[in-house]
Amino acid sequence: MAGLIKREDVEAVRERARIEEIVSAHVTLKPAGVGSLKGLCPFHDERSPSFHVRPGVGRYHCFGCGESGDVIAFVQKIDGMSFTEAVEHLADRVGVVLRYEDSRGGAVAAGRREEPGRRQRLVEANRVAAEFYASQLFGPGAAAARKFLAERSFDRADAERFGLGYAPTGWDALLRHLQGKGYTRDELVAAGLVSQGQRGIYDRFRGRLVWPIRDTTGAVVGFGARRLYDEDQGPKYLNTPETVLYKKSQVLYGIDLAKKAIAQSKRVVVVEGYTDVMAAHLSGVEVAVATCGTAFGPDHAKIVRRLLGDFAAGGGLQLASGQSLGGEVIFTFDGDAAGQKAAVRAFGEDQRFHAQTFVAVAAGGMDPCELRLAQGPQAVRALVDSRMPLFEFVIRKGVEGHDLDTVEGRVGALREAAPLVAGIRDRAMQLGYSRSLARWIGIDPEDVRREVARAAERPSPAQRPAQRPVAGLDSAENAGPPAMPMPDPRDPVARTERMALVAALQYPQHVPPAFDALGEDAFGVPAWRAVHAAIRAAGGVSAGRGLSGAAWVGAVAQQAGQTVARLVDELAVAPLPEDREDAIGRFVADVVRALVDLGLTRRIADAKSRLLRLDPDGDAAGHRQALHAVLAMEQERRALRENA
Repeated sequence: MAGLIKREDVEAVRERARIEEIVSAHVTLKPAGVGSLKGLCPFHDERSPSFHVRPGVGRYHCFGCGESGDVIAFVQKIDGMSFTEAVEHLADRVGVVLRYEDSRGGAVAAGRREEPGRRQRLVEANRVAAEFYASQLFGPGAAAARKFLAERSFDRADAERFGLGYAPTGWDALLRHLQGKGYTRDELVAAGLVSQGQRGIYDRFRGRLVWPIRDTTGAVVGFGARRLYDEDQGPKYLNTPETVLYKKSQVLYGIDLAKKAIAQSKRVVVVEGYTDVMAAHLSGVEVAVATCGTAFGPDHAKIVRRLLGDFAAGGGLQLASGQSLGGEVIFTFDGDAAGQKAAVRAFGEDQRFHAQTFVAVAAGGMDPCELRLAQGPQAVRALVDSRMPLFEFVIRKGVEGHDLDTVEGRVGALREAAPLVAGIRDRAMQLGYSRSLARWIGIDPEDVRREVARAAERPSPAQRPAQRPVAGLDSAENAGPPAMPMPDPRDPVARTERMALVAALQYPQHVPPAFDALGEDAFGVPAWRAVHAAIRAAGGVSAGRGLSGAAWVGAVAQQAGQTVARLVDELAVAPLPEDREDAIGRFVADVVRALVDLGLTRRIADAKSRLLRLDPDGDAAGHRQALHAVLAMEQERRALRENA
């Protein structure tokens, strides 16, 4: 909004909005003495009414939980609105035209974005449209819609509970109905109920199953519509376009039905679709909501936070004691790649909440609707109860793609997970997940802590390029083949691997035979592993000893792809730290020896990791064999170092 609502207009809203009428939409009020009404509190569970409303003073108070305030505060609390949203909602209801002023106190244009009464007309048009669609659902033309519902075990009572409807296949059935009710074409276009085409306007939704989308007050602000017929070339789900009422980043399907349960239980379950919301509510998970054709974002988080009373995360209200109201936010995602991406996006929103955030993914990747159909309502409840902390879910998913039986895999898992752990703002939580990560991947906790600390010092992914261009090439050249991901230059292992390749390319005649005995997994850095593969394909350094330097490097480059060939060129001209010709041979031998030492260390770490996972009581022979292997490799490494 352009500015602050003028104080006198706020007071006019308080004066005209009768608190007993607003409260009665949510609470059954009965006389409780002169000038007083009472009922069951909507903000906490109780059996004896302790929630009192006094219309004469325009206030309410609950003697059970202590909630109290005026009519604006009630709307804020019950509908999860901000102060401004609550005032605007009430102003629409009682016919007060609001005026705004900027932060310096100067007056700005009066009224809302729409002229007085216009917004309410659009709300009413949506309500009448929802009634029209609902009246069509059990008519002769909606057999396909009823079949869709029946296949998902939804009956007529379920459809009526959620206000489902059917949009007839004709081009102007809704248009004619609403015009007959006195709505103009301009109003119907503004509400998103009809679309403008070359031949005029026509119904936006045709031949589809329709869900009304309501805001926290229960007002219909838009619709979601599911394709039913093969000849329909539109998207599977079609939503209302952006209007003054419908902002997809600010609406949650089912919020009107879930808000009371969310406020009382301090829990919200975010599912992915309309049928998932229905399945969850019908299974007893009455705190389920869904986004409407978009990812869960910051505006959705604000709505959820307000309903949870989760104000501390965003600098809002707290309890009188100063303690913030927390709760649980549980995301359910499909088990497929798209669902995992959604979880990562939610991870980015997590720290907008003071509440704890969880993920629930069903075995087999079924969504709540499929789960209810296959296993019954109890399976949906069990899914929510089996939730996993969101941090843990995202970090574990990152670790899953790595082979933890190898040093490369463990290091790769650490490097992928460390920035996620570093991004956890809660220090105690960050330390806890650092320890958990160390256990999950089999790496010393202190090494994990250091990597997390390094990740915290680096720029965020949004501030740095995902890949570093190959050195020595300008941006135009790098625009061709993709750049190879490069390691942290501070990584001593990566530096040793790089220097061994520099030696092999520049001085093959000084490289000991042990280099050619290295396996294809000798290099942990993917870029250096690719160069090593090209050297092996070119015949190894033994082949390079009989060639000129140019021929040798050319032979290696020929075996590499374009991107790796650039790396070969870079390494072939990289300076060596040793500047004496007579010391080059010894330097090269030492570098290769260090690389072999690294390989042995990696193999020892692999063997020790396997040893730690073996049960000495359950598999004594296997445990002894693994222990002997570790001891033999350690002896080999000692001999290598002593010879050096």
